[in-house]
Amino acid sequence: MVILTLNCGSSSAKYQVYDWEKKDILAVGVVERIGLEYSTIEHKANGKKEYHSKFSSPTHKEAIELIIKMLMDEEYGVIKNLSEIGAVGHRVLHGGELFKQSALVNDEVVEQLKKVIPLGPLHMPANIMGIEAARKAMPDVPQAIVLDTAWHQTMPAEAFMYAVPYDWYKKYNVRRYGFHGTSHLYCAKRAAVLLGKKNEDTNVIICHIGNGASVCAVKNGVCIDTSMGLTPLEGLVMGSRSGDIDPAIIPFMMENTGMSAKEMDTVLNKKSGLIGLCGMSDRRDVLNAAKEGNEKAQLSIDIECHRLRKYIGGYATLLGRVDAIVFTAGVGEMGGHIRKGSCVGLEVIGAQLDEHKNDVCHCRNGEFEISADDSKVKIFVIPTDEELVMTEDAFALMNGTYDVHTNFHYTFENKDYENKGRARDLVKNIEKNPELKTILAMPK
Repeated sequence: MVILTLNCGSSSAKYQVYDWEKKDILAVGVVERIGLEYSTIEHKANGKKEYHSKFSSPTHKEAIELIIKMLMDEEYGVIKNLSEIGAVGHRVLHGGELFKQSALVNDEVVEQLKKVIPLGPLHMPANIMGIEAARKAMPDVPQAIVLDTAWHQTMPAEAFMYAVPYDWYKKYNVRRYGFHGTSHLYCAKRAAVLLGKKNEDTNVIICHIGNGASVCAVKNGVCIDTSMGLTPLEGLVMGSRSGDIDPAIIPFMMENTGMSAKEMDTVLNKKSGLIGLCGMSDRRDVLNAAKEGNEKAQLSIDIECHRLRKYIGGYATLLGRVDAIVFTAGVGEMGGHIRKGSCVGLEVIGAQLDEHKNDVCHCRNGEFEISADDSKVKIFVIPTDEELVMTEDAFALMNGTYDVHTNFHYTFENKDYENKGRARDLVKNIEKNPELKTILAMPK
């Protein structure tokens, strides 16, 4: 059976096609610039030439229609007809307090999602448009929503409540929700495998570091705290987001500059973080500038790592015992300098980085241990696989095997798990850099 996953952003639609029986990725792709003067599609299928093209996509409806057409294309496609698709999984940013678990889609679910739009006005409309377009194109195919916020629903009240008037929570649902849930969940399960422990016996701190970034404290296999809040703005220093600041800065700057609330929101989300500090958001550009003597770039790196260390140290006190620290997502997987800066001083909690392992670990297709041999706390680099989480949930919901008590049902936590597409890429990386073999931690 084939499972299609869709991740619709405000102006993009990413997709993956997964063969459930063969446990292999058949195709991946992305449609970008939806709603602009022209859109683009990039499509990659196993054993076939890559396809790139421009086309007109005023809405997500046209994007979904083209994706389906590409999947059945005689030259570039991977299926013969839509009957081969057994389920569709949709990534959804925010479930508010209405959705605490993944769910099969019906008309009522779509209407409920629309009620959550105020909590994610930039992403939720696109998520919903993608769902509606896919349902119209594939009305007979079971479809599921997988929510970024669901993984964090196990947080206790003392972690998710803010010290603001209680009515804000009751009337407006103001609380910490957390994001990157599919990534944190995947890494928590895989860390347990690498540690040789049961999920319910595992305490880990997961650092998802990309353009957006968050930290998650996992105790006994479930989330007990996370750095992002009502929205993805709170927490770490990010590519263009400020993360934690004194709330009084907002009215202070509005009074001094005349900015409106909407303008201030734009500044904090799109013109702050690393862009605000040094004018660059790509960590590679920031690092190269720092090496060339750019003081603002170096300061940006120092501030980002300082914030990360504060969260890791704070979460260590919540956990009491830390089994592992995990780095994931684009920067977490590839940015050795950020990992190194984030681990400075963590010897106090028993975490010791092996700098050589860290320096040679630039591979997004394998799981690696980069801690020193005598480190009491393991340090892992685990490439995230949010698409697989979506695939697993869609399959489990469709087949009635979704565990409503634990929220999730996954085969990838098993020691015999293998993603063939990832394994192929891993072999190529090891061939280029044999040193990676010495730190390879992916179980066979």
